[in-house]
Amino acid sequence: MEYVGEILIFILKGIIIGIVASAPMGPVGILCIRRTVKKGRLYGLVTGAGAAISDLLYALLTGYGLALISPLTEEGNVFWVKIAGSIMLAAFGVYMYRTGPRVKKHPESGTKGSLLRNFVTSFFITLCNPAIIFLFLALFNMLAPFAGAGDPVEMTAGYASIVGGAMLWWLGLTYVINKMSNNFGDKGVQRLNRIVGILVLFFALIYALMTICNISFVG
Repeated sequence: MEYVGEILIFILKGIIIGIVASAPMGPVGILCIRRTVKKGRLYGLVTGAGAAISDLLYALLTGYGLALISPLTEEGNVFWVKIAGSIMLAAFGVYMYRTGPRVKKHPESGTKGSLLRNFVTSFFITLCNPAIIFLFLALFNMLAPFAGAGDPVEMTAGYASIVGGAMLWWLGLTYVINKMSNNFGDKGVQRLNRIVGILVLFFALIYALMTICNISFVG
């Protein structure tokens, strides 16, 4: 039962990472909204799936990179690692709050195109944004890097749940956009960015206080 509990904790952490990494309304988020409105929910969902797989690659890169510098997470340094992660995440929250809805538009053909084409274009657009690594660094520092788990089942569950968390976000977003249709414009995107920014900033501040007060996060 204890082993199952540990796996469930890794799944929970992965879901949180996946949602937070997907929530900001960057180029792919805008693209997902446009495709949902113009082509239908399935195309928006496929766009999100492409982004989720790209995020997984960056999560793996970040996790195994952290494994190479694992001495930084030893007992003597863990406090400062967590504080650094909180600061990085707080900065990201402020950035998201201040980010406007207008981003560079990626050209879209007049036709829907195949689902595979929509998936691939979203994948590469996300892959061309290596800045996501800094967000994963903050999240992995705060939620204990999966690369340090050692157990392949726990690591697999953790990384797979990152994709699961991301897809939960895209499912929710496309559902809302599909219901609101053309009413979700620039103001809606800006409002969503501000909500995400506030939530991320709040989470970062809470975790910083937990670290200072020596209150452990689950797991």
